[in-house]
Amino acid sequence: MSENIGLIQKYFKGLDRQQTERFSALESLYGEWNEKINVISRKDIGSLYEKHVLHSLAIAKAIRFTSGTKILDVGTGGGFPGIPLAIMFPETNFHLVDSIGKKIKVVNAVAEALGLANLSAEQVRAEQLNDKYDFVVSRAVTLLPEFHGWIRKNVSGVNRNSLPNGILYLKGGDLTEELKPFGRRTVVYDLKEWFEEEFFETKKLVYLPV
Repeated sequence: MSENIGLIQKYFKGLDRQQTERFSALESLYGEWNEKINVISRKDIGSLYEKHVLHSLAIAKAIRFTSGTKILDVGTGGGFPGIPLAIMFPETNFHLVDSIGKKIKVVNAVAEALGLANLSAEQVRAEQLNDKYDFVVSRAVTLLPEFHGWIRKNVSGVNRNSLPNGILYLKGGDLTEELKPFGRRTVVYDLKEWFEEEFFETKKLVYLPV
């Protein structure tokens, strides 16, 4: 067993065999695809599990999505946080979008290799989408007020999870000014409370009900 999958198992006990195999496969899949299409920076590919997979799974520390939940991942890049979350929640439906076609090509190839039937990916801008979702997830594609403006029309009014529907946004640094427009509506989780690696020291997960 590689130390990479060990990092995931350190924080998420009880992964089944299929989840373990899928998480393990990410290393070779992204290594191979990154040689052809650079979706993860060269200096980060060696830290794939810490800086991308585990970072994405911070959302799974805040909420356990119920079966049938619909998730939109905006600006997914190479498939984060959507692909790790789709492995973690096989009964939840994920729609991953990005405006750059070559990134979606990688996402589709990885999802197909893993057999992720609960995931679809599309080259489209968030503003062009009209479907409704329970949650919109993303890793810091822009300032949150702007992001909220893009996607608030896409959040369903019917709640089925422990948190009311909204945005789950992974971001780093001091967010005081950025979150001011939302008053006390946001909940900010410090990832260092969940993960002990130094990378997570300044990383946050922002939850904003919509």
